[in-house]
Amino acid sequence: MLICVTIFFRKKLNAKNFNAKLAFGAHRPFANRLIGFFANLPLGVPASITFRKYHLDHHKYQGDELIDVDLPTKIEGILFSSLVGKFVFIVLQPLFYCLRPVIVLPKKITFLEILNWTIQIVFDSAIFYFFGIKSLVYLWLGTLLGLGLHPVAGHFIAEHYVFVKGFETYSYYGPLNLITFNVGYHNEHHDFPNIPGYRLPEVKKMAPEFYDNLPCHHSWIKVLYDFITCSEMGPYARVKRQTKYSREWAQASDRQSMIESKKD
Repeated sequence: MLICVTIFFRKKLNAKNFNAKLAFGAHRPFANRLIGFFANLPLGVPASITFRKYHLDHHKYQGDELIDVDLPTKIEGILFSSLVGKFVFIVLQPLFYCLRPVIVLPKKITFLEILNWTIQIVFDSAIFYFFGIKSLVYLWLGTLLGLGLHPVAGHFIAEHYVFVKGFETYSYYGPLNLITFNVGYHNEHHDFPNIPGYRLPEVKKMAPEFYDNLPCHHSWIKVLYDFITCSEMGPYARVKRQTKYSREWAQASDRQSMIESKKD
């Protein structure tokens, strides 16, 4: 079961990489979208395009209290700060990861999102018709476990929760990078988001003066354990910045047009 869940996690990372235009390059965006749809199928829920829409904001506006929906909400901090609460928070993390953006900062639905949903619904319906409800539930549970209480899912906590005061982004340099497309190289990923995961170790090797002295993780299992047991850790343990933007700006799908209209 552990191996199967790890495969689900790898599929999620595939979808992420393809939507970052890392499969066919920036000059073939639709090809990246199509292969992203394919990688999304085993997850059982349509997330490929919607994830990309919000993840780009996370990179550009990291820590912004309005735009960066990677930040847990106030109610999450209230409900899940106890030891038991943090355990539940990790188990249900895929639900928060999927639902928080569309609830906190809903954006205009795009054609590609509708296409993503349509393809996923057709696929799920086919699984149900030919293999039964158990097979479909297996896909959903695999996604829930693979992105929740699972060693490789420790990267969600490891990346930006403040384990060392003064630092808000952390890399992981451990053996699980071998099966997760080097997703642990997170400082490197934020510095160079268009470099595919398999080349991120080269970034660290080329610029050791920038990365070798930063706090980092070597075990995602320890990350999960420390997050749950340490009284100073919890949903509130994130760097949060007061926003400089309006809600209209945050929800806009074409911010460049807004800038140009203001100039006129």
